Amino acid sequence: MAELYLVRHGQASFGAANYDELSASGYTQSQWLGDYFAQAGMKFDRVVIGTMRRHEQTADAILAAMEDRRVDVVQDAGLNEYDFHALFGALGETGVSPGIAGDTSDGSKKHFYKGLKQVLQLWAEDRLPGRVPETWRQFQARVEAARHAIQRSGGKRVLVVSSGGPIAVFAQQALDAPSAAAIALNMQIRNSSVCQYVFNESAMSLVSFNSLPHLERVERREFVTYG
Repeated sequence: MAELYLVRHGQASFGAANYDELSASGYTQSQWLGDYFAQAGMKFDRVVIGTMRRHEQTADAILAAMEDRRVDVVQDAGLNEYDFHALFGALGETGVSPGIAGDTSDGSKKHFYKGLKQVLQLWAEDRLPGRVPETWRQFQARVEAARHAIQRSGGKRVLVVSSGGPIAVFAQQALDAPSAAAIALNMQIRNSSVCQYVFNESAMSLVSFNSLPHLERVERREFVTYG
């Protein structure tokens, strides 16, 4: 069986005009993860990332810290995050948690994530009144297709960098769990966290979920982030 290390990108730029950029903390998290892989003597023979800027920046920082530029980096849009701006926009006049859902005017991540959970539940139940770029079923299907492509492409140890939504769906599908499980897991996935799987062409099994081996020091607690 081959090994898959599925990493969530480092902390992005929450509240900024462009969310799709790593923050200073996001770069540090990613570099420390690369240091951890290097110190563990690990090498990756394949790297697969989404097409988002934060995925590329995270992978670059990991590989630079590992001093390993020989491995090819392949992009797969199936690993991209869902469009949460579009999901909030599709709420329309539902009256769902007015003033909370998606409201970041006060800079509160608590308000944002409370609203995000509600919107994801409506999306999964096909109850958003407005148009969305993709349905929940389509999102699930593209993540599954990306997972199958990874399984078919070989490699003994593969690094994948993605976002919280696809990472949650990876676990949901590996465990054959309901959609509600993916939503609950999505809310828990930390920046630069690692999920480990073993896989072959026909099967993928979860070994560990949402771990932060590179941040398990008292002086690094402030770098444990979710957004």
